[in-house]
Amino acid sequence: MTTRYKVAAVQAAPCFLDLDAGIAKAVRYIEEAAAEGAKLVAFSETWLPGYPNYIWLGPVAWQMQFVGRYFDNSIVAGSPQEAILAAACRKNRIQLSIGVSERDGGSLYIAQWHFDENGTVINRRRKLKPTGVERSVFGEGDGSDLRVVDTSLGKIGQLACWEHFQPLSKYAMYAQNEQVHIAAWPNLALYEGTAFALGHQVNNGATRQYAVEGGCFVLGPCALVTKEVQDTVCQGDPEKEKLCPLGGGYTKIYAPDGQEIGTSLPHDQEGIVYAEIDLHMIGYAKAAADPAGHYAKRDSTRLLINRQRQRPVHDFDVADRWERVEEPAPQEPKAKTPRHADTSV
Repeated sequence: MTTRYKVAAVQAAPCFLDLDAGIAKAVRYIEEAAAEGAKLVAFSETWLPGYPNYIWLGPVAWQMQFVGRYFDNSIVAGSPQEAILAAACRKNRIQLSIGVSERDGGSLYIAQWHFDENGTVINRRRKLKPTGVERSVFGEGDGSDLRVVDTSLGKIGQLACWEHFQPLSKYAMYAQNEQVHIAAWPNLALYEGTAFALGHQVNNGATRQYAVEGGCFVLGPCALVTKEVQDTVCQGDPEKEKLCPLGGGYTKIYAPDGQEIGTSLPHDQEGIVYAEIDLHMIGYAKAAADPAGHYAKRDSTRLLINRQRQRPVHDFDVADRWERVEEPAPQEPKAKTPRHADTSV
């Protein structure tokens, strides 16, 4: 297993509502990161086909103009578009974590896909609980998605956006001895200056806290809003533009001790943030506090996880096996002892 290597977190605007263009742009960033020597590259939440900022900007009736296009440009597992990403990873010998709007049947999910350097998808996960009005667009994940995967680069896990404010979900990941974590965020310009909890100070604080609590390296890729994206979702409305300003890319990489490492970019500039990481640093961080190891208090608090994939329909024979109750075997009745009998020996 490689323990020292370069990682890359992409800060770029998506090709909003254009899946094929977004795939092509992602491939360019994959190639650029690999050319710079990175072994892992990470993209932001729903980078394909872009985060739907419009859901925060107006009533549902107004949003309907985007619904069809967003659905049609969401990616499907096993599709030709996925094959292009897989080929880029294989050609450039690089692992990829990318945030997508995943289309499955008639539903969409905020998902993160992890490709290894051979182009194989080694993890597909869905955001457990879409945040706020995201629930009007996306379905939910389940406990089977709280996974950390073993790779040639160590144990790598993923969560999206405000999943980093869910203590139990985080703890489930820490307990799997995660070494590198992808904290995928959308652009952090939305409601900037009017809702502090949605701003970069709080959200980057959550990313940094994850690194310290989990004793792991954390990549926090973040998209940004360009004039093109703003014009599409705000349609020249100055009030909407105040709620969805330009920029918002606050991509960071943190070490297990919480310090920011690597390069940096202005919040309105596209590019890649790089950092050199050394997994041996994790031992130093966890010597002080391993939250699911020696620093856990198992006799006081524990976490229960349902890791079963939740499905709305099961085959009849499967459901029948679940619902059938085995009848206890008949037993011979015990002989009754007379009430006043002498049973002494």
